[in-house]
Amino acid sequence: MPLTGQEINELKGRAKQLRRDIVDITFWAGGAHTGGALSMVEIMVLLYYKYLNIDPKNPQKPDRDRLILSKGHAGVGFAPLLARRGYFDFELLKDFNKFKSPFGMHLDGTKVTGVDVSTGSLGHGLSMAVGLALGARVKGESWRTYCVLGDGECNEGSVWEAAMAASHYGATNLITFVDRNRFMVDGPTEKVMGLEPFTDKWRSFGFVVKEVDGHSYAALSAAIEEAQGETGAPVVIMANTVKGKGVPFMENDVRWHYGGLDSDRLAESKQLIDRADIG
Repeated sequence: MPLTGQEINELKGRAKQLRRDIVDITFWAGGAHTGGALSMVEIMVLLYYKYLNIDPKNPQKPDRDRLILSKGHAGVGFAPLLARRGYFDFELLKDFNKFKSPFGMHLDGTKVTGVDVSTGSLGHGLSMAVGLALGARVKGESWRTYCVLGDGECNEGSVWEAAMAASHYGATNLITFVDRNRFMVDGPTEKVMGLEPFTDKWRSFGFVVKEVDGHSYAALSAAIEEAQGETGAPVVIMANTVKGKGVPFMENDVRWHYGGLDSDRLAESKQLIDRADIG
């Protein structure tokens, strides 16, 4: 069903809180992959508060949906979302990426409750997602697998091998997202290693493509519900996003793929986030 105005307002509030959390943790840790964490906020908030079949009080329940954050370096945006959702105490994140903390820059599924798969070695998330989706089908399970890719990691051949497998084996219980913020660590994706015509490539690999504004809850929600009802082919949701979304001095600036904040920049970031109206 379409999102109500009340639901969108609630999601906007949660997204604002998550963005504040991301810059706080970046400050506490001394640096993080802030830009790519900020670009995926609406995707992740919508999934975790609307669509995923999960229970933070029973994180290993067998019929839960699985989510693989293939762009694992954006863990600075994933960890606080899990904390706010109730998987663990948010205060633990004040030691993010510090000695003996369970929270590394790339979240470890054996240490962080709510993380289904350890990721961070880019290009492997979709392969694991395909395996999970096919495993669920073989076992007659109804849960879905969701995979969130970065666009930069789609330079990896393993992504396209996984896409071929998903299409060939009809993994329609898999929904893939690409956080298409058009930047990677070394610069714009189209200068480092061009991806375009990107949506045509996914179609040629047998996917149904939904191209949407990745910061619009209405557009993302419609695409997810269409993907959930698709029975003929796997679906990829191409979410057009902005690197560093919500903090204007970070937006579309490759220097914020990884960066740190001092106390003044942290305060400025929070003020900008509070003033932003996204979604």
